[in-house]
Amino acid sequence: MGIIRGLPPDRAADFADCVISAGLKTLEVTMNSEGAGGVLKIIKKTSGGKLMLGAGTVLSAGDLNEALDAGAEFIVMPTLVEDVAALCVKRNIPVFPGALTPQEIHRAWLAGASMVKVFPAKFFGPAYFKEIKGPFNDIELLACGGVNAGNIKEFFSSGASAAAFGGSIFSKDLIASGDFETIADSIKELISSYRA
Repeated sequence: MGIIRGLPPDRAADFADCVISAGLKTLEVTMNSEGAGGVLKIIKKTSGGKLMLGAGTVLSAGDLNEALDAGAEFIVMPTLVEDVAALCVKRNIPVFPGALTPQEIHRAWLAGASMVKVFPAKFFGPAYFKEIKGPFNDIELLACGGVNAGNIKEFFSSGASAAAFGGSIFSKDLIASGDFETIADSIKELISSYRA
């Protein structure tokens, strides 16, 4: 899953075309970006159903409603916001709260998480996922933060069910300059490393 933060609305359509052409299937637009709802709508329209599109950094019911009104299909949080998670569960919307410690991961799962976003994963690495899956073998884990072409395969082999990347590939400078070819090449490299 790609995570895009701070995407200017005038770059949203080209960005959507770029990630689709690179083979990415799932994208998260963070709600703490200016004009995030509008960006979500543009990507949704441009993608024509070729992307599973979600909203991230959803920290309130207001954020949730804005995201859903803009077409978000799933919700991601940097931590567990219990009232938002409860609303998602009630409305049958997949929700991915963030957690790090075993206590936080378990609590997020009990709150109805579809998958728990382990964030920031880079500080503990793939080995941490293997340890967590010992007592929590039924909990689905999403590796987020520090996932790259060099370690993505190890995250999956250590128990991650999914992985997310963001600024390391979606560079603000590349987006500002319109260098979507470089972004697409980096996405392809990451996908290739995962499949290898």
